[in-house]
Amino acid sequence: MKLQENAIKVLERRYLARDEKGEVVETTKDLFKRVAHAIAMADEGVLSAEEIKASEEEFYQIMTNLEFLPNSPTLMNAGRPLGQLSACFVLPIEDSMESIFETIKNAALIHKSGGGTGFSFSKIRSTGATVKTTGGVASGPISFMKVYNAATEAVKQGGTRRGANMGILRVDHPDILQFITCKQDNLEITNFNISVGVTEAFMQAVEKGEDYELIDPHTKEVIKKLNAEKVFNVIVNNAWNNGEPGIVFLDRINKENTVPGAGEIESTNPCGEQPLLPYESCNLGSINLFNMLQDDNSDFDYDKLKKIVVTAVHFLDNVIDVNKYPHKLIDKMTKATRKIGLGVMGWADALYAMGIPYNSQDAVELGRKVMRFINNESKKASIHLAELKGVFPYYDKSVFKDQEIRIRNATTTTIAPTGTLSIIAGVSSGIEPVFAISYIRNVMDNDELIEVNSIFKKVMEEKKLYSDELMKTIASEGTLAHISDLDDDIKQVYVTAHDIEPEWHIKMQAVFQESTDNAVSKTVNLKKEATIENVKDVFLQAYSLGCKGVTLYRDGSRDYQVLNIGKVNGKDTLERVAAPRPEVTTGLTQKFKTGCGNLYVTVNKDEDGNICEVFTNTGRAGGCPSQSEATSRLVSIALRSGVSTKEIVAQLKGIRCASTIRQKGLKVLSCPDAIGRLIEKVGKINIEADVNEEKEPSTTVKAAVVVDKFTRACPECGKDMEHEGGCVSCRYCGYSKCG
Repeated sequence: MKLQENAIKVLERRYLARDEKGEVVETTKDLFKRVAHAIAMADEGVLSAEEIKASEEEFYQIMTNLEFLPNSPTLMNAGRPLGQLSACFVLPIEDSMESIFETIKNAALIHKSGGGTGFSFSKIRSTGATVKTTGGVASGPISFMKVYNAATEAVKQGGTRRGANMGILRVDHPDILQFITCKQDNLEITNFNISVGVTEAFMQAVEKGEDYELIDPHTKEVIKKLNAEKVFNVIVNNAWNNGEPGIVFLDRINKENTVPGAGEIESTNPCGEQPLLPYESCNLGSINLFNMLQDDNSDFDYDKLKKIVVTAVHFLDNVIDVNKYPHKLIDKMTKATRKIGLGVMGWADALYAMGIPYNSQDAVELGRKVMRFINNESKKASIHLAELKGVFPYYDKSVFKDQEIRIRNATTTTIAPTGTLSIIAGVSSGIEPVFAISYIRNVMDNDELIEVNSIFKKVMEEKKLYSDELMKTIASEGTLAHISDLDDDIKQVYVTAHDIEPEWHIKMQAVFQESTDNAVSKTVNLKKEATIENVKDVFLQAYSLGCKGVTLYRDGSRDYQVLNIGKVNGKDTLERVAAPRPEVTTGLTQKFKTGCGNLYVTVNKDEDGNICEVFTNTGRAGGCPSQSEATSRLVSIALRSGVSTKEIVAQLKGIRCASTIRQKGLKVLSCPDAIGRLIEKVGKINIEADVNEEKEPSTTVKAAVVVDKFTRACPECGKDMEHEGGCVSCRYCGYSKCG
């Protein structure tokens, strides 16, 4: 095996089996033998012993030749006691406490087994809606997302993988503005990627500048209307701010749902590439396109590629039967549709080797040709498997029945992020462009180790241009664009993520999507200087070119987290110091009926529009004036000390007073709950006002800042991480935020 040093380290750290003392007890070859044998044994009773042995050898060869690798759980767990081989799952959430917390339990079991989860929170009734069974009011989907986030944080996975989630809310849910802005603080809901589930009706309304309807998920009644373009601008502004939320085009996904008779697709896996029905899991693997090139790198070896596709489809179909699922409903549903997702990695490296710029029409057309070939050959392979083993059980609910195509798998192709798999294979990730040509790694005794893209290094050596000093310069620049010592033809071919204009990122995603059953996981990496208009263009282009979703990240947008902590004696400090009360404030007062009388709550804002204080008064019926005043005073100090309104609302909302139990007509649970609700209401007014102004958010930081370790520095090795494939990963140690 031709493994790079970093690949060996990643395998030892994350994949090789260990004993009870934590000592590694298998070699890399042992790992691939273990996996190949376990997956081949799924054919018992169908193939002869000789045929099974031949399949096992084929599986072993395509992995050890680094031509194909399955997803990480399969490498980690196949042939071992845990036996859970799926990377991701989608679990349903209905509008009841029983469903909400049953799903949390199931998600925790999945995270423990090494998988990630996707959820749609769209069926949960909106904030403030009446709950007839308790006489109270609903806390809304965002509050339950935070519960799920906390549960995920509590579940660790033995140091190999940790849980990740996708949270989706339909754009026509009444709480959509709250959802769009719920991750403005980079340290909030850190175990979730979030995406807005966008409908065709909404996008058409955006284009026409019209209003669209918000639908109560419980009653199905129209609650109100919002201007679609203004809501779209809120999405764009927040994505510009820190990359969240992304967008998934739900109607487009369901239009291409191959098993419509089994239900509607509401959510995807954590990185967005796998739309799934409730209780389905994804079984993914990727072909290394760099290793599919002809010897002279003039084109792909399509005969070899066909052979690898056939073996990979067989492998992934067998995974479904060998898999030990974390829940019986997941077992049943996954086997009912038998979806697999064959994808690719090493695409950018293949383009380098062929001398084709990533940001060119030649690259786009080649991508279209290659993925169409893989998709077609994967269908042929699945049809052949159906002749041996039969069609998937939900065949009668599928589009294939009407087409009279007897096929083994409801889907066969997915473009997934390849993170650690591409490190093992020593190639670029998925269909992403190369993030950097040259890296500098600090090793023992502060020595610097220069890591250079192998293809680029070979070309530079052949041209007698290679030097350590030049590679260090390239590493510091992050691009070849400003290196005067290099010819333009080299600069044009060896482009990196930030050299590529956003339109080419989307064009590449779109052509791969054309021939992909499921979806394409890709991050559109934008320069730090990118504008809100650039972000808007990315979303609109993704919609117009037929993508099923889009994720983007503007360089540096998550580097810092503003704490509004001020300065003391001219120095930054982590102590929160309350600012003095403004001389002039403006505000809103609302009357609330509580369990022990009327409560009047006033929320005031300063001249900059920031919420700065809260007052409360009780009516003649009495109540708890001292407790309400104490709460409002502490909240006011917290607001002027820089504590976010979201944090305060999260602490206050939902507190229940015994006096409210079973009293009809109450819209709040307690006095603190009333205070929290009005702060949230005033905050929402601010959100809508900001959108109406349609201005670019200020990038001026007026206070001290802290580094957001979740998004920039790797929490395990401290190196910079890359945004790719809808996730954040570290090329040095193999860590991935999405597991």
